[in-house]
Amino acid sequence: MNDWRPFLYGGLASVAAECGTFPIDTTKTRLQVQGQVIDANINALKYRGMLDAFFQIFKHEGAPALYSGLAPALLRQATYGTIKIGVYHTMKRALVSDPKHETLATNVVCGVVAGITSSTIANPTDVLKVRMQARGKGACDNMVCSFAKIYKTEGVKGLWRGVGPTAQRAAVVAGVELPAYDLFKKQIINSGYLGDTKETHFLASFFAGFVGALASNPIDVCKTRMMNQKNLVGASSEASAQLYKSSLDCLVRTVRTEGPLALYKGFIPNWLRLGPWNIIFFMTYEQLKTVY
Repeated sequence: MNDWRPFLYGGLASVAAECGTFPIDTTKTRLQVQGQVIDANINALKYRGMLDAFFQIFKHEGAPALYSGLAPALLRQATYGTIKIGVYHTMKRALVSDPKHETLATNVVCGVVAGITSSTIANPTDVLKVRMQARGKGACDNMVCSFAKIYKTEGVKGLWRGVGPTAQRAAVVAGVELPAYDLFKKQIINSGYLGDTKETHFLASFFAGFVGALASNPIDVCKTRMMNQKNLVGASSEASAQLYKSSLDCLVRTVRTEGPLALYKGFIPNWLRLGPWNIIFFMTYEQLKTVY
């Protein structure tokens, strides 16, 4: 119960994984926000896919644009990753003292609680990341300036914009990925083909990333769109009517105006990000466990 290592190792591994996959996350964000009829600035389909988005951003905005929002992203992982992994493992040991007696249902519950708790606390940094990624390079392209702008024009609520779908996505991702990794790892070890090795960690993290991406992409699209929209203080009722009122409203309006496949916009970069992200994270985490 008093073991601090999952918190520290979870934070360090999350930061390492974020640094290694951030440009992919930027292309995913750009793909997910385009095509919305409520915003004239992004209602055109500018990018045809992940590679096209990557090269267009690189060509027209420069390499630094691929890392727009990295500072709040690292700050988010330092808080979100630390709390998520710490809470997950602490809850597991509180409910089941012996790892051999863990069940999938118990791990899913622990993952869901850990995801909701950590994402709610870290939401302001996620809003900053999404806004900076969607905007790219500009006059206000640093974390402090972006924070001040959101606070001034949208108030404190602006920093918790999209907290509902963010918590829902985190609940799905953590409730799927973390138990999936534990399950795949246990099955691989029990099969006798591989022990508790780096190869096992690699395979388990790869499968966990795919399952997590498949389950979370629709919620991720809604989360990204709600965070990217602006609810200006003192805005007219007509302007406010164009905003998504909730994650359900965003999901329904997205399907109605763009079709159901719109919920899987950015799936390839999302998977290509979550795959390497999980591999870097879990392998880093497992190696840190051997240090102390």
